[in-house]
Amino acid sequence: MQAARHARLMSRTTSRTLVRSHVHVQKLFLTTSTSRAQLGSVASTAAAASQTPPPSPPPSQGRWRHFLQTLGRVTLVTVVGASATFYYIAHKEKHPGSQLPFDPSKKTLVILGSGWGATSLLKGLDTSDYNTIVVSPKNFFLFTPLLPSVAVGTLNARSIVQPTRYLTRHKSRQVLVIEAEAKEVDPVNKTVTLSDDSEIQGQISSTTIPYDYLVYAVGAETQTFGIPGVKEHACFMKELHDAEKMQRRFLDCVESAAFPGQSDDEKDRLLHMVVVGGGPTGIELSGELRDFLEEDLKSWYPELASRIRITLVEALPNVLPSFSKELIAYTERTFKESEIEILTKTMVRKVNEKSVVLKGPDGVEREVPCGMVVWAAGNTGRQITRDLMAKLPEDQTNKRGINIDDYLRMKGSRDIFAIGDCTASSYAPTAQVASQQGSYLARVFKLLAKKDRLEGDLTHAETSETAEKLKKQVDKVKLKPFHYSHQGSLAYIGSDKAIADLPIFGREWTSGGVATFMFWRSAYLSTLFSLRNRSLVAGDWVRVKLWGRDVSRE
Repeated sequence: MQAARHARLMSRTTSRTLVRSHVHVQKLFLTTSTSRAQLGSVASTAAAASQTPPPSPPPSQGRWRHFLQTLGRVTLVTVVGASATFYYIAHKEKHPGSQLPFDPSKKTLVILGSGWGATSLLKGLDTSDYNTIVVSPKNFFLFTPLLPSVAVGTLNARSIVQPTRYLTRHKSRQVLVIEAEAKEVDPVNKTVTLSDDSEIQGQISSTTIPYDYLVYAVGAETQTFGIPGVKEHACFMKELHDAEKMQRRFLDCVESAAFPGQSDDEKDRLLHMVVVGGGPTGIELSGELRDFLEEDLKSWYPELASRIRITLVEALPNVLPSFSKELIAYTERTFKESEIEILTKTMVRKVNEKSVVLKGPDGVEREVPCGMVVWAAGNTGRQITRDLMAKLPEDQTNKRGINIDDYLRMKGSRDIFAIGDCTASSYAPTAQVASQQGSYLARVFKLLAKKDRLEGDLTHAETSETAEKLKKQVDKVKLKPFHYSHQGSLAYIGSDKAIADLPIFGREWTSGGVATFMFWRSAYLSTLFSLRNRSLVAGDWVRVKLWGRDVSRE
């Protein structure tokens, strides 16, 4: 009985244990399943999160990024395009093509000179219509408005020079360039006698050439008014060698003043620069000298810079007579701030080696010690011009220069055209006038060539009907008189300031200051005749801004 009872107890205990174990296993399974489900849920959530795109940036950031990307692309295209254009133009200028040879059936056009008028004529001339010959003692064109910048080293001398052959080699027909001085013009026999006056000469150094048309553009030389000592002791400011001479002499004065043992009076004399002439050339030269002093000499000659003086002398009541009163007053104020002394109503009586004699408005003559005198006052005709005028005494009676008609023909000769400073007209002797005259003559010669061609066809007309038609065409070829269009006046006055007197919409617009200085530079850059010159001048301006002007001298 007890054994049976013990067996039942053991059976019940075992059953209960099995039930508990089964329940525990079920709980463990459920727990494991729940954990797996939770892990799966987390994994699914993570996977879904990884597939969800990041939040988009704010609209303002997106527009800004798009703007920068567009700006970058445009900049890249602009730089590449500008570089390619620059290379193409430079390559084209450097490698001229083939040209037509001289044609014996064409008329001969002789151009005397290589200045503003002659170069503007060459630029616009269709050389296929003529056998063209250029005669000049200089084989280059000089951009004279920037000559004062060369005088103080702001620009390199070669930057404002354009060789004449750089222009003529790009014409359709060959142009003969002769570096020689014209000695005589015979308006009766239509010949020009020229001579090679250079240091090195060949077996033949003088010859005479005939012409059908002659363009007389020899310019003028500096007017000294017969004042004693000007030619011997003053520096001119008209040609390239004048600017180079002035630069050497100015630095020589500075170095001589720095010589040990020099007295204070002698230092003051050597460092006193007198500029004669209150026109644009004298004003710009004074301004450039002031810039040289402030930007360079104070750094390299600190012991002498305070002694340097600049005096501008003008015989008229005020400087810059061609500019408005407002700009004259602005220039005078700027010069006063820059400590540039202006002496108006003052005449030069004599130039000595170490001084200049001035006569002021009070009539008293004073001898002013100075180290250098720069003469930038007035023009006068060359000897060959006076000789030519003497051969036509009835028509050439103006002592200032050659009388011309409305078509720029020299009065007394139908085959000679005169332009530029050698003429006596109602226009000012400026580069702007000469340039427009040269461009006008290029159009005139195109019409003359057309008229000559029609007249030649008329002489060989086979029928009266053809002759009548050609005659009507000849009558239609008419020359228009020259009309000068004033484009305004510009001048640099130093301290990164310039003045401008411009006609805009029929009214005079005046301006002065730093912004006008930037306009002055851009206007002169655009006026230069070639990409080569523009690049050289712009490079010189950058060079001076970074490293200053060179104070060494030969």
